[in-house]
Amino acid sequence: MVQIGYSLSSEEHAPNDLVRYARLAEEAGFPYALISDHYHPWVPQQGHSPFVWSVIGGIAQATERLHLGTGVTCPTMRIHPAIIAQAAATAAAMMPGRFFLGVGSGERLNEHILGFHWPSPPVRLEMLEEAIGIIRLLWEGGTKSHSGFYFDVEEACIFTLPEQLPPIMIAASGPKSAEVAGRVGDGLITTSPNAKLIEKFEAAGGKSKPKYGQVTVCWAPDEAQARKTAHRWWPNAGLKGPLGTELAPPEHFKAAVAMVTEEQIATEIVCGPDPRQHVDKIQKYVDAGFDYVYVHQVGPDQEGFMRFYQREVLPQFHQAAGQVRRAA
Repeated sequence: MVQIGYSLSSEEHAPNDLVRYARLAEEAGFPYALISDHYHPWVPQQGHSPFVWSVIGGIAQATERLHLGTGVTCPTMRIHPAIIAQAAATAAAMMPGRFFLGVGSGERLNEHILGFHWPSPPVRLEMLEEAIGIIRLLWEGGTKSHSGFYFDVEEACIFTLPEQLPPIMIAASGPKSAEVAGRVGDGLITTSPNAKLIEKFEAAGGKSKPKYGQVTVCWAPDEAQARKTAHRWWPNAGLKGPLGTELAPPEHFKAAVAMVTEEQIATEIVCGPDPRQHVDKIQKYVDAGFDYVYVHQVGPDQEGFMRFYQREVLPQFHQAAGQVRRAA
């Protein structure tokens, strides 16, 4: 059983457009969405990066059924975990039972802006785990203090708490982060159909917890147009290794993707109007063990993508009782 969701790309769209796309996604039949939390876009061409918590407030008022999560926020450097705890509690109070907090260890692209040293991956993971502990502590209610290795909190109290606390999903791309997600998180978020990652997550305590996987696509009326759009707006899909977390300003990403070709992007992103290619890509995640797959449409034409999925892709799945599963 799998639920198909929608990805709100803050790097590509203005805040009011993101609110409108969330409403349209709900109308098109997507039961949930994840929204990215960036200070910068990946490359200057993408052109946006609104403050996600303001956008979430707009989405809360513009939608009625859509579940929404951050995909993902980093609660360690750019924003202190005590502030993320307050922000997420407010979002959950505005969207009762419809909000979840997705967190990760971050990218230098966004987190370097305050001038702090960019830690090594193991340290970033330790910081994330301590931050999650602080968030849960403050969600208990009452006045709390914390004196930790990375963070301090002094006599903080979140007065506006939701009746139902939001679950915390943890982003992972490797075995160590998958172990942390399974052990201390309420679910997993990742961007590839990696069955071994799922195994590590489940072995660490995540067996009964939700698993979210992001699929990146570019729908257009013809494949050639889709490939050009994907290459123009999302060339960072062609980056390999640690560059995605270690480069700093968008201009560095622009330089790094200069050698990425349209053909390379087409191997990473599903491009074009063939519904079978889109369905088959989603099925790879299902086969790997994901029960939630959310789709990122690259480029400006979000409405065309939604009409296409509503007409050609979602009917390949069966939706009932708020859940979407592959039709027999």
